[in-house]
This record gives sequence, C-alpha cells and structure tokens, in this order.
Amino acid sequence: MHDVDVVVVGAGAAGLAAARHLVEAKLTARVLEARGRLGGRAWTVAVSGYPLDLGCGWLHSADANEWARIAPELGFALDETPPPWARRTEAIGFPAADQREFRAALERFYARLDAVGEVEPDRAAAELLEPVSRWNPLLNALSTYINGVELDRVSARDFARYHETGVNWRVRQGYGALVAAYGAGLDVTLNCPATVIDHTGTRVRVETRHGAITARAVVVTVPTDVLAAGGLSFRPALPDKVAAAAALPLGLANKLFLKVDAADDLPRERRVYGAIDRAKTGSYHLRPFGVPVIEGYFGGALARALEAQGDAAVAAFAFDQLAAQLGNGIRKRLAPLAVSAWGRDPFACGSYSCALPGKADARAALASPVDDRLFFAGEAASAHDFSTAHGAYRTGVAAAAQVTQALSRGSSRDRGASRS
Repeated sequence: MHDVDVVVVGAGAAGLAAARHLVEAKLTARVLEARGRLGGRAWTVAVSGYPLDLGCGWLHSADANEWARIAPELGFALDETPPPWARRTEAIGFPAADQREFRAALERFYARLDAVGEVEPDRAAAELLEPVSRWNPLLNALSTYINGVELDRVSARDFARYHETGVNWRVRQGYGALVAAYGAGLDVTLNCPATVIDHTGTRVRVETRHGAITARAVVVTVPTDVLAAGGLSFRPALPDKVAAAAALPLGLANKLFLKVDAADDLPRERRVYGAIDRAKTGSYHLRPFGVPVIEGYFGGALARALEAQGDAAVAAFAFDQLAAQLGNGIRKRLAPLAVSAWGRDPFACGSYSCALPGKADARAALASPVDDRLFFAGEAASAHDFSTAHGAYRTGVAAAAQVTQALSRGSSRDRGASRS
C-alpha cells in the first residue's frame, strides 16, 4: 500500500474515469475497489454464451455519450437498434387503443413535470399525476424503472433536470464489460474496501482491510447509501456530505434473464408488460439482440419485495406474469439464466440515485470538494445525467480536473514557500 498522489475509492465508471484522467495528467493514482471486479454497478456476466448486463445496459443519450466513443476504441461493437420503449409496445395484453391513451397520459405528465422548472416549489412527482386516471399505476411502474422508486419518493425538480437526447444504444459484448475494459492497466487493488478517510493530517490517510495508504488527495465515488450508512466514514466527520447522501438514496431496479426454448414465435426486440393496471409489474424485453432470451425488469417496492424473497421468487413472479400474457405453455419453455440483487450488495445497497422531494439541490452539495483534498464523483453527483454510466463518467472526469488544479496550486504554494 505505497503512498500516491491520489487515492480513488471505487472502481466503477466514475472511479475509473477519474483514475485514467489523473494518470494522463502525470499523477500517481491508486484505485481501491471493495469488490473482486471492476465496473461497480456496471456488470456483465456471460451465461450460456450470452453477455448479460446485470447492471446498466443502455447507453442513454448515446449520440453524446462518452462510452459510445470509447467502445470502438476498445474493440466493442455498438448496436443502434431503437429500444423497445421508443417503439410501439407489443399489443399482447395492451391493446393499441389503450397504448395511445397511455402515451397521451404520459406526455401530459411530462409536460407538468417540465413546468415545475426552477421557479415552482419542489414537490413529490406524484403530486403531478392526474387526480383520477386509470394510467397512474402504470406511470408509477415506469418511475420504478426510471428512478428505482415510485413517484411519491421522487423530487419533481430533480426528475425534470434529467437530460437526455432520446438516442439509446447498447454494447453487444456488454456495457459492464466495456467499463471494466476501460480500467485495464490502471493501478487497482481489488477486494479492498476503504473504511475510514482521515483528513486531519498533512496527507489524507485511507484505512482499508489491507492497511492504510496516504495521498495528497482522495476521490470518493462510493454509492450514496454506503455513505449515508457510514460504510465509509470520515475523520473529522463530514455531516453535510452524509446529509446530502441521505437525500439521494438509491432506488432499486433488478433484472432477471430467462432462456426461451423455440423462441422464433416471439416478437424480436419488443416489450410486454406483465400487467397494465398496477405499479407492481415487471417489464419484459423479448429477444434482445434477437437471441432466445427474455429480459425482465422490476423496480421500486416490487423489486425490494421480490429480492427479499430470493431469486426463486423473482423467477416465479416472472413466470406467472409471462404465462398470463403469452399463455401457460410458455412456462415449460423458460429457464432462469441470471438475476441481479443490487439491494443485497453491501457495496451498493441499490441501483441508482433519486433525489427525495425537496432535495434536488443535494446533488451539488454531494459533488462539492472539501478543503481541496477530498473530491466526490459518481452518478449521484451529476446534476443532469444521474442514474447513468455516462453521468458517472463525467463526474469522474470533472473530479480529476479539480484534483489536478488543486494539487497544482498546492505545488505552486510549496515552491513559493521554499524560496522565501
């Protein structure tokens, strides 16, 4: 655990971006990662020959997304097939007339969301739902996919601040595999959770299970729930950072991948809802990339309940919903391949951040440096690209730039003092 210029805590998209840019600035950087792999909440697993993204899977705002530029540089192929939510949903269980009615309700909701802007008082996004609408449950279901929580736990202002171009692509070999490949060659210590960051001395001391390491600066990229729970603590304490993290809890969105026998009778690259009359429903992506797989997506309270019951309960729920839409015969053709459980991951405790009602400004508070020695990055610290891997990347790059400037100022002061 040799001393370095900068310690980066976390080897997800933000941490790897920070470390790579610090190295390019000719600084020594050590990345400490609690897990035994790179990528953080970007994680690709290979099962039955298929690369399955258990974490982030879509390059949102792909036409402006840095990972879309990095991918071909590292030999990763991009798939530009439009996502199923950008096209007509399969009519199975969702008649075309109902789809048009739902789309109109969704557009009205987003119009009210945009109207909140920066002038109207912040409120829970649920307050923007129409008082009586048959589509409110499905709008809540969408929120669980987008935010990881239902609309009553989402700041309307923060929701409205999210920026997207509407272009969404995928990485054929897996988004998580791409993020991990980006970290190749960096100085990374795996299975090394940081526990305490002591910034009382001249150098910052980071305590880990493998010992302590000191640095001129530290970039912290751990998820907000870990910070809020004290999984990583500071000496002296930073109550403002802990409060900001608590105001940006991680919602939960989990995936289930199912192998399908004789899948040619299923539509390709289409979405089917398990139900359209409730918030607690899965969304099922049929045959992504054309392969014989169904990707199930569950968010919010449903995801937490299923995760608590175990992987078998997730599969059973999906089997029941798919059988209701595709016929009972589908059951014998399905076999689970992989399932995520981000809430049970002690180094994540969830999937991606959402600002609580009235707490939209917590992202700026989380991102602000402390004493030009402690810097913060991660999707939760992004003002407009939160919940995404490119948002995490951008905050990592920004933190690296802040570190470089701060250390340069410090070196200049040291040289001036030595001449006086």
